[in-house]
Amino acid sequence: MKQDRKAWFRGLKGLIRIFVKKTKFVYLGEEPEGPSLILSNHVGALGPLSFELYFPYRMRFWGTYEMNGSLREVYRYQTNVYYHQKKGWNLHLARAFCLLASPLTYLFYRGLRLISTYRDIRFKTTLNESLATLKSGQSIVIFPEDSHDGYHDRLRAFHPGALMLLRYCAKKGVDVPVYVAYFNRHNHSHLLSEPMQYAELCTRFSSEEETLAYLCEKCNELGEMSKEY
Repeated sequence: MKQDRKAWFRGLKGLIRIFVKKTKFVYLGEEPEGPSLILSNHVGALGPLSFELYFPYRMRFWGTYEMNGSLREVYRYQTNVYYHQKKGWNLHLARAFCLLASPLTYLFYRGLRLISTYRDIRFKTTLNESLATLKSGQSIVIFPEDSHDGYHDRLRAFHPGALMLLRYCAKKGVDVPVYVAYFNRHNHSHLLSEPMQYAELCTRFSSEEETLAYLCEKCNELGEMSKEY
């Protein structure tokens, strides 16, 4: 099913596809045709971009609230966090580059209809919007890796936000399949695991830390497998 995006943004994506090699999606189990939660590595902008351009099912992304903010907020986030902190750019170079890049990124973010995430009490807003999105039949893609020192081919840890969402949904009587995914930037393949249920994860693991460690390692295993595609 096609993405729920506005016409102007679909046109922009068509233009971008000319320059971005098509991603091959490989499913190790059932395809996520209905609402699901997908946990993927980020690979800078390439991970989200591959999903947005070529994933064949309706979905929305989680993204930090700064990405949904004003142009000034987007500029500050891109310069100080994305390019300087995560990608290791010189701060002055990042500031100069983002004078041109941030207006384009701001426009792209508007088209994505990101679900804003927060690091305070406002996270309840994230949970409510996410639940409504899942109930509408769309999937949610989250990039949970710890990227405070940049993006790595082998992931080191997962943040707990996705589990908080699953726990919240379970309390509301909504249980969706969970997929782990890995995007291989070298061969443009996106490998998705077999689906898992939250109840299954709760039964299998006794703590949140164990569950997150398992999901992170699952993602790394997919990374090794993706080299074959």
